[in-house]
Amino acid sequence: MQKRKKIALIGAGNIGGTLAFLIAIRELGDVVLFDVMEGTPQGKALDLNHALPVLNSSISVVGTNDYKDIAGADVCIITAGLARKPGMSRDDLISTNASIMKAVAAGIRQYAPNSLVIVVSNPLDVMVTLCQKETGFPTNKVIGMAGVLDSARYRAFLAQEIGVSPTVINAFVLGGHGDDMVPIRSHTTVGGIPITNFVTPERLDAIEKRVRGAGGEVVGLLKTGSAFYSPAGAAIEMAASYLLDQKKVLACAAFLNGEYGMHDLYLGVPIVIGKDGVEKIIQINLTDSEKAALQVSAEHVRELVAALPQ
Repeated sequence: MQKRKKIALIGAGNIGGTLAFLIAIRELGDVVLFDVMEGTPQGKALDLNHALPVLNSSISVVGTNDYKDIAGADVCIITAGLARKPGMSRDDLISTNASIMKAVAAGIRQYAPNSLVIVVSNPLDVMVTLCQKETGFPTNKVIGMAGVLDSARYRAFLAQEIGVSPTVINAFVLGGHGDDMVPIRSHTTVGGIPITNFVTPERLDAIEKRVRGAGGEVVGLLKTGSAFYSPAGAAIEMAASYLLDQKKVLACAAFLNGEYGMHDLYLGVPIVIGKDGVEKIIQINLTDSEKAALQVSAEHVRELVAALPQ
């Protein structure tokens, strides 16, 4: 029998717990749920183990406060860090989450040196940059979950607007995972038909504005936390494409070395994820306004990276 894959979830909060549940449903691999809070990962692991019989799932779920238990993980998904509160931007989390990311990267570097690392922690583009630097892993093995989520939000809003299933909408949201993310209208289709056949430019402007603020909209409603179902679902899509060598084309924060005219920068772009991690960065034709918006987003990411505490 083929040995099951091992997936380490670093952070046992709402996203980490949801990730573990989705992995159990899909039987993607055995789960190690890590957190620094004693009892939290163990309690969630116990609860999930009680659910396995009714989920008809044969994986194992272990909770731990020790990094050594992630040894040999095939994938590490990092959600550790503070979540936003109402009125906060993702950028407000830099200092605190940077210190957490350094500790996490050290644990992964020591115990899971051959893993694919998917960063979910905010501010996303800065944290994935820091994680790659601190682990020293090849850039194709460290990626950020941003565009998959932002694109999903775009698709969801468009589906609601048009009255169709979100599964028939193809869309990319590129750039940094912040208020200047770039919905790519020119490549958005409904069953292969351009989105402009269904929605007026004025309504698209309003929908794209809502996409940029969608995370904050959730935070404002929850008041005591941030989104977790959708980020977890997005990260699982990335992990599955790697573990199953699906070679899906997904918008993710990937390291650019000349693509889109950018150098030495993590930014949201379309990539192919397969068994080797980031197997290809896909360059799509953008309109002049989309190119300009992507440049603005990239410059903001560079400013945030430069603001990282040394």
